Amino acid sequence: MKNFLLTILSLLSAYAVRAQKPYDVLDWKANVSLNTALVQQMRDQYATRRTDLARAGQSEAGVRAYRDSVRARYRRLLGPLPARTPLRAQITGTLPRDGYRIEKVVYASTPRHRVTANLYVPANAAGKLPGVLLLCGHEAESKATESYQKTAILFAKNGFVVLVIDPISQGERYQLVGPEGKPLTRGGTTEHTLLNEESALVGTSTIADQLWDNVRGLDYLLTRPEVDTERIGALGNSGGATQTAYLLGYDERVKVAALCSYVASGERVLELTGPSDGCVMIPGAGQARLDVADWPIMFAPRPLQILAGRFDFVDYGLIQDAYAEVKQVYHGFGQEEKVSLFTYDDGHGISQPKREAAVQWFRQWLYNDPRPVPEGKLATLKPEELWSTSSGQVTTTFKDELTIPERNLTLARQLASGRRKNRPEALPGLIRQQLQLPAQLEAPVAVEWKETVLGKDNVALRKLIIRRAGQVPLPALLALPLGEAPVTKVVLWLPEQGKRTLADSTGLLAGYLRQNYAVLLTDLRGLGETTDPEQFNDKKFYNREYRNALLALHVGQPLLGQRVVDVFMALGFVGQEPRLRAAPVEVYATGRAAPVALHAAVLTPRIARLWTGAGLTSFQQVLEQPTARDWYSLVLPGVLRRYDLPELAAALGPGRLQSVATP
Repeated sequence: MKNFLLTILSLLSAYAVRAQKPYDVLDWKANVSLNTALVQQMRDQYATRRTDLARAGQSEAGVRAYRDSVRARYRRLLGPLPARTPLRAQITGTLPRDGYRIEKVVYASTPRHRVTANLYVPANAAGKLPGVLLLCGHEAESKATESYQKTAILFAKNGFVVLVIDPISQGERYQLVGPEGKPLTRGGTTEHTLLNEESALVGTSTIADQLWDNVRGLDYLLTRPEVDTERIGALGNSGGATQTAYLLGYDERVKVAALCSYVASGERVLELTGPSDGCVMIPGAGQARLDVADWPIMFAPRPLQILAGRFDFVDYGLIQDAYAEVKQVYHGFGQEEKVSLFTYDDGHGISQPKREAAVQWFRQWLYNDPRPVPEGKLATLKPEELWSTSSGQVTTTFKDELTIPERNLTLARQLASGRRKNRPEALPGLIRQQLQLPAQLEAPVAVEWKETVLGKDNVALRKLIIRRAGQVPLPALLALPLGEAPVTKVVLWLPEQGKRTLADSTGLLAGYLRQNYAVLLTDLRGLGETTDPEQFNDKKFYNREYRNALLALHVGQPLLGQRVVDVFMALGFVGQEPRLRAAPVEVYATGRAAPVALHAAVLTPRIARLWTGAGLTSFQQVLEQPTARDWYSLVLPGVLRRYDLPELAAALGPGRLQSVATP
């Protein structure tokens, strides 16, 4: 039997996905069905938000309650952050400049996890000065990027002490590195995404990691004798604006802020452009009804400026809409003068006009001086001149540096040790909680019968659509033995590449039918004929269904859990069919469908036996192989705090679970 399955699974892995229209069931553009359903679910979540915000805007008490509510929801999403530990800050070099100096700084945001930064200090300043945290976008040079250097210089020349921080995956802080310290991926957006993917499994996120680096950076800034601790500002551009916005919702020490080319996850962003990289996406943000404007709203009514380019790839209409909502809240506080939108006719980035506007805004509120700030000519340095480490990377300069992947793997092993206390009988409850499954998982289904087509060997395949209210329709093909003899077994195939890969398999279906087995071939949502179009999924995110995987996490319904619902819909059909209902069900699943089937089998004894092909064997495998592709489809936030796949396999035991590895 195993040799036979090896052959079939080998064929599936080598099968080129090509259009096989005769085996498609859905008579509409099915490849966008899942995304359409997810967007509709997201809209429903945000409809409640719009109602709440409109009601809140009617009074100061209302906007205050709304602000406090979104803050609380955001902090719940973040989860627990690390404890404050010694910064062990060191200055590794000083560069005297015209009217200011640059100090090269290294501090530890957590033990053995170091942050590199540059501190710009005005020369010959009398008294304590305002401090500013400058957070960088996705440029590889990070703090050494010309526009960030000029921003920091302009602030320093106008009386501010500025700390410019390298985010993880940029500058001197790459995390996914080889033995020689070279990055394993191209670009910070890819590394952020892969880090966020694996961090989610242990119950944290890239967002939380960056936030904590920045909180500790602010801690360091406040230790400086030049800094007035009551006059603190923060600003960032692009991904740095995202970091700034997430900081504003958490740290109340910031008194003035600016967001340039602001990017965040929210309703219109996800509809227009789809999910961004990992340092933007917070699982559950849609379910918590947090939209783009809510992070700036958390800062109200402190002075806030939004800087935008009219021709930015970040939709300017979205920025206008977000600004209108933020202004509505400031109006409710009676302090509209404390929020401003500065627009310039350029694109993405913190250009000279935006830099000048930002410094003017900070001087207005921290110096009571609203006069224009001209930039003039500013001299910048080469990236290596600004390095805070001797080698240009923390991983090669500090041999004991603890990278995020190393931290995650260590934490996963600790969690595995703690899970040994879990009893197998507790697993179904843990799964339901983890996947947020509907209470009526085994609710009845409706069946829409379609035409019959002939596969090879003249096997008759009846097309059908399995439906359940509120769920994506499930397309399937059913092959029944000839005559009226009782069906002795139902074989449910869940191939990752879709049912069409088996519909033409020579001899396979006929062999089943000769044994009086019925065969049900199904496409779980987002697979087979419902596969998301390739052009909507940027390859830099290492996932062929990235937009749906991330949107599903955003609305709080992970793809893996949604596909478990599909398995139960298929089982519901089998249980309702008179000729099938008494037969045992055997499930065969490959690739991304295999962990889905494993979860389903633990939840119901209706699956008498499960066969799985090669694929993910444990969630910890994601941490051990962090640059592998397509695993974001299987991410369950915090799952390693509850269980891992080997524990589900052990609960089934060798009698119900058979694994077949493809060559």
